[in-house]
Amino acid sequence: MSMRAILSLLCGTLLAFSAAAQVIYKSTMPDGKVVIGDKPAPGATKVEKSQPDTSKQGFVPPSKGEADALKQLEAARLKREAAQGKLETAEKRLKDAEAAKAIGTEPKENERQGTKGGNQRFTDAYWERQKKLEKEVDDARKGLDQLRAGK
Repeated sequence: MSMRAILSLLCGTLLAFSAAAQVIYKSTMPDGKVVIGDKPAPGATKVEKSQPDTSKQGFVPPSKGEADALKQLEAARLKREAAQGKLETAEKRLKDAEAAKAIGTEPKENERQGTKGGNQRFTDAYWERQKKLEKEVDDARKGLDQLRAGK
């Protein structure tokens, strides 16, 4: 059982004990909004008073339906976290590709050659490397855009 689940159960148990000692008011406001609190809400059109009887009940384990709902919530949370992790990875990939492209504009050794007039020009290897760096940026951007679009 994860630490988050244990903490949730502990908080729920503590709330149940504190709720057993006090009255709970469910107030319905004129606009249909429901307010729950330890006092009736002023201006409410309907107020229901309840005091849970936990004197004989004690701690009750969750029902099968509650356990199933918890499993579904946990699965949904894990799915969201995995999607967020993929998004962060794609953002890092794009950032790294853009940084590599910025650094890669500087020619490497043997990527310049002299011309007859004494000038220099870039070799085909330089231009191929630039195309590769640009393609990596484009691929990273497309991947990130697809993740953001939910594809």
